[in-house]
Amino acid sequence: MKEQFENEMKLEFLNKGANEAFARITVAAFASQLDPTIEELADIKTAVSEAVTNCIIHAYENRQGIIKINAQLKGNEIIIQISDNGKGIEDIAKEPLYTTKPNLERSGMGFTIMESFMDTMKVESIVGLGTKVTLTKTIKKNEEEIDESQLTSITKE
Repeated sequence: MKEQFENEMKLEFLNKGANEAFARITVAAFASQLDPTIEELADIKTAVSEAVTNCIIHAYENRQGIIKINAQLKGNEIIIQISDNGKGIEDIAKEPLYTTKPNLERSGMGFTIMESFMDTMKVESIVGLGTKVTLTKTIKKNEEEIDESQLTSITKE
């Protein structure tokens, strides 16, 4: 049986650099339903940007392809899956500064950045079939929210 979520969105777009900002902003707008802080929203945008950029740079090797994003809300958690049907990753290298494209002046920090900004990150890849990155983040509830039972009414006389 398929797991139930409170809300879900799916997005598909071409692996063009111009679409990275579109993907980042779309996921951030979807996540805003959880009422995240500015910092939590920035974390999500940064992680999505890194994952999408990896797809754009590495997945299709100078050919057109599709990047898919599936985002789900469950409780106060967002689960984001970013996938491609590209060449896949032979050896998933998560160590900082590792890059397969040094000529493009890439820093090799994508996975490290995703891990540091999100609560969890999982990378699944099959050579020749593609890669899927799953990111999760729990949005903390604001402790300063007003408890309605503590409100007193003010009346005009």
